[in-house]
Amino acid sequence: MAVTEPAPVALPAVHEGILRRQAQRESSARTYARSLPIVPVRARGMTIEGADGRRYLDCLSGAGTLALGHNHPVVLEAVRKVLDSGAPLHVLDLATPVKDAFTTELFATLPREFADDARIQFCGPAGTDAVEAAFKLVRAASGRSELLAFTGAYHGMTAGALAASGGAQDVRVTRLPFPQSYRCPFGAGGERGADIAARWTEHLLDDPKGGVPAPAAMIVEPVQGEGGVNPAPDGWLRRMREITRERSIALIADEVQTGVGRTGTFWAVEHSGVVPDVMVLSKAIGGSLPLAVIVYRSELDLWQPGAHAGTFRGNQLAMAAGAATLAYVRENQLAERARTLGARMLARLQALSSDHPSIGDVRGRGLMIGIELVDPESEPLTVTTENGSAPPPNPALAAAVQQECLRRGLIVELGGRHNAVVRLLPPLTLTDEQATAVVDRLADALRAAERTPYHRAAAGPTR
Repeated sequence: MAVTEPAPVALPAVHEGILRRQAQRESSARTYARSLPIVPVRARGMTIEGADGRRYLDCLSGAGTLALGHNHPVVLEAVRKVLDSGAPLHVLDLATPVKDAFTTELFATLPREFADDARIQFCGPAGTDAVEAAFKLVRAASGRSELLAFTGAYHGMTAGALAASGGAQDVRVTRLPFPQSYRCPFGAGGERGADIAARWTEHLLDDPKGGVPAPAAMIVEPVQGEGGVNPAPDGWLRRMREITRERSIALIADEVQTGVGRTGTFWAVEHSGVVPDVMVLSKAIGGSLPLAVIVYRSELDLWQPGAHAGTFRGNQLAMAAGAATLAYVRENQLAERARTLGARMLARLQALSSDHPSIGDVRGRGLMIGIELVDPESEPLTVTTENGSAPPPNPALAAAVQQECLRRGLIVELGGRHNAVVRLLPPLTLTDEQATAVVDRLADALRAAERTPYHRAAAGPTR
């Protein structure tokens, strides 16, 4: 069903003025503001209202932070309760009733085998700081410094986290192949491609001439987000757990974006039954406010007091909002809801590909969905899928789709190796009607973008 494009709205001076001043004052490093020139003034649930009076369905959700959407009543109530109580808002790492309640609720959601013997470290308010803490922890516990990470990974923007991400050059990080069915690095895809990736990892670690010193840890995203929404195959992830356990290598699961019900289980590692040694948690655990922690097996707790510190480790409002969010997701079975509704949205999006050759692949887990757009008229790349060769990615079309979505009142983000994957991260509270509207608007935006000339020379790598 096509969605009628809203009539153009005259932009109020306040909207234009704010955008103009932002462009003049903020750094050139700003990102989302470039492709999403809106000025949010009100928000509730999945809906954002801009200063121009337009309303948008938000499928970015603070890059996955807003599990319950904007300004959910249980979050607002939890924050007001702390504010009205007169409790201190800044306490460094001192114990408080609010922190105790958050920790208790968080541990109640973790895999039982893990939670029963776990410790928690409160970090600076961003996920990247929690990644840094995880690296310090495993290095202190093992006496080793090297790390294993995966192609396409994204773990943050601080030095150590960025070094473990896909585009870095740090010699202390060994890159391993992350299995993909659509663009398999071995030209196999499916179970065969995942098996080859696991065998290569095993061989590299056991080869005395492989050039890989004994590592302190392996860090992996159960679903790569910025890397293009690539779910780790369950069997492959279990192999990584076996490989690391047999070689006394700590396994770090980066659940910053995949946690709190996003993928259809409360934590994404639960799909495979894997119990990691360290979990890195942020985004949704703060209930829309900044909060980041690592949770890890107690035997790793060998670092010294102050080994990882930070002034803003004790954000009481975030802990209250986070505890309320965790409890609401758990009590209302929103992970199961994400699994059911996500599967329905995936099926509808996959059905679009029969009429749109520019849709190369639709993939994801739960309400973490990616649509890779390609240039079907260009020669396929040498890297193949399990079903044949894949056309080159088409970032120009993806950018056009994003803008057409915005015109139709839908906020989406782009990702993937060449920014050719349209990403959907709606809140777990979206309704059936909203889910239908998201797919309808996206389909209509894709049709419009395909009719619009775009610069094919920017359509990604070719042979």
